[in-house]
Amino acid sequence: MTESVLLTSIKAPVATLTLNRPKQFNALNGELRAALQEAIREIEANESVRVVILKGEGRGFCAGADLASGLEHPVSKHLEEAYKPSLLGIAESSKLWIAQVHGSAAGIGAAFAMNCDFVTMAEDASIYMAFAAISLVPDGGNTKLLLDAMGYHRALQAIVEGRKIPANECLATGIANLIAPAGNLDAMTMDWAKDLASRAPLATAAAKRLLRAAGGLSFAEAFDAEGKEQDPLTMSHDFATGVKAFFDKRKPIFEGK
Repeated sequence: MTESVLLTSIKAPVATLTLNRPKQFNALNGELRAALQEAIREIEANESVRVVILKGEGRGFCAGADLASGLEHPVSKHLEEAYKPSLLGIAESSKLWIAQVHGSAAGIGAAFAMNCDFVTMAEDASIYMAFAAISLVPDGGNTKLLLDAMGYHRALQAIVEGRKIPANECLATGIANLIAPAGNLDAMTMDWAKDLASRAPLATAAAKRLLRAAGGLSFAEAFDAEGKEQDPLTMSHDFATGVKAFFDKRKPIFEGK
């Protein structure tokens, strides 16, 4: 029996998705793309999951698109149908997503990593803008993700030079949240995921929505958006729980309602 190209493990409140084409450096072919779309939908519907870890099996996170069978044309239509649903599914998810990167996250694999809400990296890992080497521009949202993290000058340099951005630079520029020795990356990421999962899920989902949208808003619009998120939060059971725990000087247990 052939092993699945995507491994799913759910130990609530944390789910782990593992890209599982190690011989191909987890390059995204049609089978893996379809499995990833389905898994994202299923995890979003699973109320027991609060945090998702996305990682890769073998020597690296993801080599990007699998070019072994060539490109489908028009490429814009292929990107829209094959990749956008998964990337938007992560961006618009009510869960918190952590990309756990070892080895290289290259091409559109870099977009899947940077599009997650948090990124942890092994000390010897890198984000690789592989497009220039084959006379292409980044896709999958890579240009925006790099611009938001690095600013125009460094983002353009990384793209034009086709750079491998090392983990320490990713940490310094804001692409990554944490780096760890390769042997400790799994444990460190899982420990952090469990900690994040203990936070108030309604509030973390609202914070994610606000920050995902804030880049295109004026100050006044961001102010108003915060107020709209705050209205239902202040009426929630978790808010009452948090306030009571504050006065009782104990740690609250949030239920997401």
